[in-house]
Amino acid sequence: MPAALRKIVFVCVENSNRSQMAEAFARIHGAGKVEPFSAGSRPSGRVNPKAIEAMREVGYDLTSHRSKGLEQFNGTDVEAAVTMGCGDECPLVRANRRVDWQIPDPRDMSPEQFREVRDLIEARVKELIASL
Repeated sequence: MPAALRKIVFVCVENSNRSQMAEAFARIHGAGKVEPFSAGSRPSGRVNPKAIEAMREVGYDLTSHRSKGLEQFNGTDVEAAVTMGCGDECPLVRANRRVDWQIPDPRDMSPEQFREVRDLIEARVKELIASL
């Protein structure tokens, strides 16, 4: 019987940029190992078009993602809860491991800076998956 996938939830306030890209990279690099999710404490209701474009550049279609709240994870057991450095905490999510990455919010950044944040998130996701 195959091992159960380890659930990871990436959390940011609006769930429109950083956490969405982290979820996408976890889907790419953690296929067969992790079951990634993303959520926000105050979701914006949309995925930022800049994030969609930045992920399109690396071959991932973020248009299928939606901005969602943390409520669905309250009381849920996950392997890791990763906050993006937005000061968010998710006390009702039961995580074996909590990590805060301190990643700057790219919302108002230039496309070049946005790509740097995207690439930083990808590197962190790879490190996280390797450590599980």
